[in-house]
Amino acid sequence: MLDRAGVTMSQRVSWPREFMASVVVFLVALPLCMGIAIASGVPTALGLVAGIIGGIIVGSLAGSPLQVSGPAAGLAVLIWEFIADYGLALLGVAVLAAGAIQIAAGFAGIGRWFRAVSPAVIQGMLAGIGVLIFASQFHVMVDDSPRATGLLNLVSIPVAVYKGVVPSEDTIHHLAALTGLGTIVSIVLWNRFRPKLLHVVPGPLVGVLVGTLLAFGLGWEINRVDIPESFAASLNFPTASSFRMLLEPGFLATVFALALIASAETLLCATAVDRMQPDGPRTDYDRELIAQGVGNMTSGALGALPITGVIVRSSANVEAGAKTRYSAVMHGFWLLGLILALPFVLETIPTASLAAILVYTGYRLANPMQLRTLAKVSLGELLVFVGTVVMIVATNLLTGVLSGLALALIKLLYTFSHMEIERAEKQDRIDVGLRGAATFIRLPQLASALETVPRGSEVHLHVGALAYIDHACMELIKEVAANHEAQGGKLIVEWDVLQERNAPMTRGTNSAIPM
Repeated sequence: MLDRAGVTMSQRVSWPREFMASVVVFLVALPLCMGIAIASGVPTALGLVAGIIGGIIVGSLAGSPLQVSGPAAGLAVLIWEFIADYGLALLGVAVLAAGAIQIAAGFAGIGRWFRAVSPAVIQGMLAGIGVLIFASQFHVMVDDSPRATGLLNLVSIPVAVYKGVVPSEDTIHHLAALTGLGTIVSIVLWNRFRPKLLHVVPGPLVGVLVGTLLAFGLGWEINRVDIPESFAASLNFPTASSFRMLLEPGFLATVFALALIASAETLLCATAVDRMQPDGPRTDYDRELIAQGVGNMTSGALGALPITGVIVRSSANVEAGAKTRYSAVMHGFWLLGLILALPFVLETIPTASLAAILVYTGYRLANPMQLRTLAKVSLGELLVFVGTVVMIVATNLLTGVLSGLALALIKLLYTFSHMEIERAEKQDRIDVGLRGAATFIRLPQLASALETVPRGSEVHLHVGALAYIDHACMELIKEVAANHEAQGGKLIVEWDVLQERNAPMTRGTNSAIPM
C-alpha cells in the first residue's frame, strides 16, 4: 500500500537522501527553467515561476512520485509560435484552459490511453522539437535573434556560424559564441570525466558556471539574463475579457494541442521513470494527469509557462537516490528561495550560456542515432518518424504531430490490408503461402491465387505467416476447397494455425476440409 508520498507504508523516509536529491534536481532545473523561458520568447521569471509550481504543487499531487515537473523544452516551440500569433497577454488563458482539459481527461480515465500513441510519432515529435530548439537557440547562442520560422532558423545556421567565427569591431557575436562554446564543451567533458565524488553535480550547472566565469573574468559585455526588480510585476495575469478567445476556433485548437502534447510528454516521461526504478512506486496515470492539470491551471492563472513532466530532471532525481515525492517538492522551494533571496546571482548569467545548454539539449532530443534503430524495427516506423520530423520543421508543431498520427494510421491500415502470396509448384503438389493480413480487401487476390491451381492437384495452403484472417477469406477458402475436391483435387490447410489467428474453425488439423 502506498501513502501520499508514494512509498510503501513499511518504508521510512530518509530525509538526508531526499534532501540531497532535491538539491541535485534544483541545480539541474535552475538553468533549464531560464533557458526554456528564453527559448519560448517569455521573461525568465515566467520559466522560474513554472518550475516552482511544478515542484511544489504538481509534486505534492503527482501520480508519479519520482517524476519532476516544470517548464519543458518540448513545448518551447509551440509557445513561441503562440506568442507570435496571439501575444504574451493571452498565454495565461491558453495554459489555464489546457490545464482544465487535462483535469477533465484525468477524471474521465483517459490518462492511460496516451500510452497507445505510436512510439514513432512521439519520438518524431521529440526529435522535431529538438531540431527546432537547436536551430533557434544556435542564433541566441551568438547573441543574435531567432528567425521567424523553424525552417529559416535551420537554413540560416551557417550565417550564425559565420557571425560567431569572424570577429567584427561593432558586434559581440564572436564573444557570445565563445561563451556558448565553452558552455557546451564543459557539459560534454564533465559528463564524460566527472569525478566520482562529484557525480551528483549536473553538467548543465557546470556549463553555466564556466560560461559565466569566462564572460565575467574576461570582461565581455555580452547579453545577460534580465531579472525584473519585482517578480510579482513580471507575472502576466489573464483578464476576464481575454477568456473570450476560447470561442475562437484557431485559438481553441492551439489550446487542445497544448493539452495533448503536454499530456503525452508527461505520461511518456512517467513511463520512463517507472522503468528506471522497477522496485519503486508505479505511476497512476489518471492522477498524474489531474496533477498536471492543477499545475497548469495555477501556472496559467499567473501567466507563466506550461508545465510537463521533464525527463532530464526526473532521471536526475532517480539517479540521486530519491524514493518519495518530497525531493521534487523541496526542489520547488529551493527555486523559490533563490528568487526571493539571491536574484542578483541570476543576473550574472550570459544568455549565450543558457542558449548553449538548449543547443545541447536540442541535439540530444533530435538524437540522429534513432534513424538506425527505427530502420532495424521496420521501414514503416522509420517513415512515420521522418515524416513527423519533416512536417514539424517545415510547418509547425501541431501540424507535424497530426501528420505523424495520420502516417501511423496509414501504416496501420496498410499492415491490416497488405497480403503477400507465394506459390511454388512441385511434381506432386503445389505450395501456396500467405503472409500479412487476409481480409476482404485482398479477397480478389486470394481468389485468383487459389482458383487458378490445376484441376485434380494436391494443394498445401500455408498460413503460419498470417497475422490475421477474417470471415470473408475463410468462407472463400471453404468454397474453393469444395470446388477443388469436386474436381478430384485436395486442399490441405494448417487449421491449428488458423485457429490461433481467431479463425472460426474447430474441425481437423492439417487435413482436407470436411464437406
